[in-house]
Amino acid sequence: MKASRIVAAGAAAGITVLALSAPAFAHVTVQPEGTAAKGGYAVIDFKVPNERDDASTTKLEVNFPADHPLASVMPEPMPGWKIDVTKSKLDKPLEMHGEKITEAVTKVTWTADGEGIKAGFFQKFPVSIGTLPEDTDQLAFKALQTYSNKEVVRWIEVPQKGKEEPDNPAPVLELSAASEDGHHGWSADEDSDAKSAEKTSADTAASDSTSSAGTDTTARVLGIVGIVVGAAGVAYGVLAGRRRSDA
Repeated sequence: MKASRIVAAGAAAGITVLALSAPAFAHVTVQPEGTAAKGGYAVIDFKVPNERDDASTTKLEVNFPADHPLASVMPEPMPGWKIDVTKSKLDKPLEMHGEKITEAVTKVTWTADGEGIKAGFFQKFPVSIGTLPEDTDQLAFKALQTYSNKEVVRWIEVPQKGKEEPDNPAPVLELSAASEDGHHGWSADEDSDAKSAEKTSADTAASDSTSSAGTDTTARVLGIVGIVVGAAGVAYGVLAGRRRSDA
């Protein structure tokens, strides 16, 4: 009896923990692919989980920060989704590559052409953005998630440091420090790929050098063997001639 009570209590505690922890990972979030360095460019993914068992996610609206407008916002085409980009006039023009930008993207909307994100699944919505501001450590993107049953979940509460996470937190992108060498947004993956390419090139060169050296050595050995065989043939001919003369 005591053992069964302990098991039951443990199961109940586990269910409670799962129920309490579910909202912490089920909301809409944003993460960079690699790094999001200040003053640079980045590709970011809005990760959208479907939290309903009886409905699909059919629409996602992401509002871009008005206090830190981005001159370049380019969503990646996605099969099964229609993408609308909304631009607005800026109170203060931005400068990009020596040109003044008078408007910026303020919202991107993805609308499903089909079923959307089904129950038990999630989907990522990639966007290329830049240049990232240098006077802040993070960017908040307020998002609205619409389900097939017309329910709308508003992920618009910006988390505050030192306070508990709100029930409907907005996706927040953390920005890293700008690179000292000026290569803004250069990711660790790209650096790893570059080093890998350099190593492959060096290995190929070493292999070619070894192969060339091996070929030269083989040629020299064959040359020496040929000389030895030729000399042996001449000597055999001379000896054979002498024997005939003696006979």
